[in-house]
Amino acid sequence: MGAPIRLVVGLGNPGREHDATRHNAGFWFVDALAAARGTSFSGEPRFHAAIARVGQDLRLAKPSTYMNLSGRAVGALARFFAIAPGEILVVHDELDLPPGDARLKFGGGVAGHNGLKDIRAHLATADFWRLRIGIGHPRDSDVPQQQVVDYVLKPPRRDERDAIDAAIGRGLEVIPALVAGDTEQAMTALHTKEAK
Repeated sequence: MGAPIRLVVGLGNPGREHDATRHNAGFWFVDALAAARGTSFSGEPRFHAAIARVGQDLRLAKPSTYMNLSGRAVGALARFFAIAPGEILVVHDELDLPPGDARLKFGGGVAGHNGLKDIRAHLATADFWRLRIGIGHPRDSDVPQQQVVDYVLKPPRRDERDAIDAAIGRGLEVIPALVAGDTEQAMTALHTKEAK
């Protein structure tokens, strides 16, 4: 058993123009989690984020800064609520996984992801949980020569979005295990479903 997850942070960019873009897969996840739990987000300027509560012990957050400043919100929340890095789950888009894949991971590198890089800086450690939502890589897309930044800031095709939504659904199913601190069970359940 690991530490129970007390904070789930979805990464994305604020503003309606970014709502449907691949880079906002983390926002899609926490929005779906809030909806499933019958709660909603409200802006909390002191935490640089919109926050939702699930029960007594779990908070959901969507940083209101741009992606590359996500650590500001995560650091502020972790300090105020005395949440250890190992009790934080960061949900983000992942270029190295195809749409439809979702993977849980603890610690490790940030693979050039600016949101993760800033969180690592603010927490002074990379030892937090990540739920990586696959969005695919431009080299495997219809326009393989496009820049990564252009790719992540565009909406996915309909079939890709359906696959991403399915991956988000599988991720939601393992949240109870993560909140209970049963990270092994959560990883096994998510990655076994993935293999099928």
